[in-house]
Formats: sequence, C-alpha cells, structure tokens
Amino acid sequence: MRLGVPALVLILLSGAALAHGPTPQKVDQSIVIAAKPDAVWKVVGEFAGIGTWHPDVARSEGSGGNASGGQRKVTLKAGGTLNEGLDEMNAAGRSYSYRLSDPDLKALPVSSYSATLTVSPEGDGARVEWLGRFYRGDTGNEPPDDLSDEAGRTAMNRYFAEGLKGLKAKVEGKAAP
Repeated sequence: MRLGVPALVLILLSGAALAHGPTPQKVDQSIVIAAKPDAVWKVVGEFAGIGTWHPDVARSEGSGGNASGGQRKVTLKAGGTLNEGLDEMNAAGRSYSYRLSDPDLKALPVSSYSATLTVSPEGDGARVEWLGRFYRGDTGNEPPDDLSDEAGRTAMNRYFAEGLKGLKAKVEGKAAP
C-alpha cells in the first residue's frame, strides 16, 4: 500500500495531536485593601514573611532575604512544603516574582509554578494582584482527577484567594474570615 504525501502528513499530525502534553494554566486573583499601598507593601513585601499573613501557612523560613535568588520554605497547615525561589524583587514598584523550586503534590497538585505579586494604588487604598502560571501535577497525557488541570486551577485559586483575604485582614486589623 502506497500513501501519498498529503495522507502521510495527516497521519503524522493526528498522532502528534493525540500525544500532546499539558498546557500552561493561569490564575489571577486580586483584592482591594483599605490601606495605602506602602502600608500593604510593608507587610507583603518581605518574601519570607508569608507566614505572617497567609492563613494556610503554618511556618515560613527564608534565606537570602529579598535579593534575587532568595529562598523560602513554606510549610502548609494542611501538610506539604513549598520550596520557592525569588526571581526578582522590585521594591520601588511594589512587586516581586518567584517560582516553585521542587514540586510537592501534597501541598499543591501542580508540577511547577511561577508567580508575581504586585501592590498598586486603587482609589484611597491598594489593589494586590497575585498572578500565577503553572502546569498540572501529573504532566502525562491522562492525569488522574486529583492531578489534572482542573485540580491545579482549583487549588491555586483557593491558595491565592485565601492568602489575599488573610493579607487584607492583617493590614486592616480585622480577624481573618
């Protein structure tokens, strides 16, 4: 049996379509806080200080401070540890970017992520935006439900939303919801 070039191309392309891996996922959470941006930055701008405002964090330890290459080890109350490295700190712009160093699927069902947290003016207060990009926990073609794109999006959205609520409560001097 002899196949023409168009038929061969179609066969190769259909095989490639079936063998695709994971696609990058994105979450974007924000909250408005009734405080000046500098007051919010004073709390959130310490890279290893996430344990002081995120209600899901049992402990956070850091090394290297707020310099590029700084590290933090975040132990979650529900179990698991996030080892994260600081890529860029822009204190003047009230923003920093970081990434997960080693995945811990018990902590979050994602294989890797990078995130940026930014504080900007919003009316009389501040808007804090937390943007993350990641891949699901199982990067194979048919992941189990608990390591799927949906599981990753759900977990990351929840983690960011709870963190922002905790930050708002701390800065505004109110009890966390």
